[in-house]
Amino acid sequence: MIGDTIPSGRLFPGRQSGGRPLGRRAMLRVSATGLAGLAGLAAPSASAALPGGKGRAQSTILFFLCGGSSHVDMWDMKPAAPAEYRGEFRPVATTAPGLAICEHLPLTAKQGHHLALVHGVTDSGLATGDHHAGYYFNLTGHAPDITFRSMGNDRRPMVSDWPHMACVVGARRPLHPSLPQTITLPYRPSKPPYTRPGQFAGRLGLEHDPFFLEGSFTDPMRFTVPDLSVDAAGAGRLADRRGLLDSLNRVRRDLDREVAVGNYTRQQERTFELLAASSTAGAFDIHREPEAVRALYGPSINGTSLLMARRLVEAGVPYITVFWSEEDEVVSKKCASGGGWDTHANNFNCLRDNLLPEFDRAFAGLVADLADRGLLDSTLLLVSSEMGRKPKIGDPRSGGPGGAGRDHWTACMSVVMAGGGVRGGTVHGRTDPRGEYPEEKVTPADVVKTVYTAMGIDDLEASDSLGRPYSLLDEGRVLPILERPLERGQPG
Repeated sequence: MIGDTIPSGRLFPGRQSGGRPLGRRAMLRVSATGLAGLAGLAAPSASAALPGGKGRAQSTILFFLCGGSSHVDMWDMKPAAPAEYRGEFRPVATTAPGLAICEHLPLTAKQGHHLALVHGVTDSGLATGDHHAGYYFNLTGHAPDITFRSMGNDRRPMVSDWPHMACVVGARRPLHPSLPQTITLPYRPSKPPYTRPGQFAGRLGLEHDPFFLEGSFTDPMRFTVPDLSVDAAGAGRLADRRGLLDSLNRVRRDLDREVAVGNYTRQQERTFELLAASSTAGAFDIHREPEAVRALYGPSINGTSLLMARRLVEAGVPYITVFWSEEDEVVSKKCASGGGWDTHANNFNCLRDNLLPEFDRAFAGLVADLADRGLLDSTLLLVSSEMGRKPKIGDPRSGGPGGAGRDHWTACMSVVMAGGGVRGGTVHGRTDPRGEYPEEKVTPADVVKTVYTAMGIDDLEASDSLGRPYSLLDEGRVLPILERPLERGQPG
């Protein structure tokens, strides 16, 4: 849709940059030449990528299961719980002794020795139970403010929002010579104007917003840069800078009158730099991947998005966020939801027939592919969601127990981590016998702080537009799932 062609900063009028402002040259570092050379681009050296020699991870891939994935049906199963809690699925052993996951994740089970399961991730009653607040808390590590309670899912991204952890990583890691610091694909969760908060740079500054790649549900092998799809003119048209800016301005006038001219101009400049090179259009062509590799991930948009994420890791991009596509109308209707993992009805059929097989193939393929290429130890993988699902079966909005759905549940969820110095085959955190509440509490801030540490980031000080210092994340502790960080000069 045309609305998706607006550059990513459109929701933030009049924003002032905080943290470490970048100049115009840095803003335009996403050169067309760099994008076109994606397949063969060398990653930054380890010494440059790991400031001070701290942390193993050079890149992070976040696979965010939009909708709220069921922890008790995937990772934190309770086979001894009453039937109305444990559900229809049974646990299966993995390649890690004592580590079990859902029987419908057989390929992922073969990668169990790489995985760390973190249970009992809780909002501690600070969120609201809706999707907007869940996104915000788990992407930023910060509890949602009062506006999430007053506005609910109508709450839009704001200038004062805390930044997505991806944007913090991008701002603190050495600049990539020719690619963005952080890339999001295959879409921005939730359609404008009700875009999910937490996925942007917020108070850190517009220049740290993610660069977006757009996938296609109907053509999963095709990825485009939304900023480049505004005007598909020929080379002569692209040479006309004034015509290009006029085209962008027409889209802006029609679809977004809130954007301040100054900030929008910066996005125009970046877009022009990319459009000006004819080679950019084919930069993200995963058809070049061998058929056997593509088959490893599967043909779905979520599978091809993880394959693209692996390519971006090879190119040295510090942080890639893959949001599970919610465009599957069959799943939406079957689960009585807006799509994705929001299984308000028919929970077990939706998981068994649709969601789990697709996830299993794509995620297990990513882990295996990274391991085979020697990239897993330097790539942190994080599987998260905005919430868990209610352990007691029966969502009132789908007819109660007969509807076999699970409602939202923010009191407890699980996340999965692998690679990047994570000790595989481990479990951290614990929940009660029904999976309802944590017995060993983990917060979203703990998860985010662990990501920062794995990426070698300990400088979380920033400054506002008046030069006043603040911390990007005061809360949180590093989870004890990381190997001892490498010191400079120490062999890996």
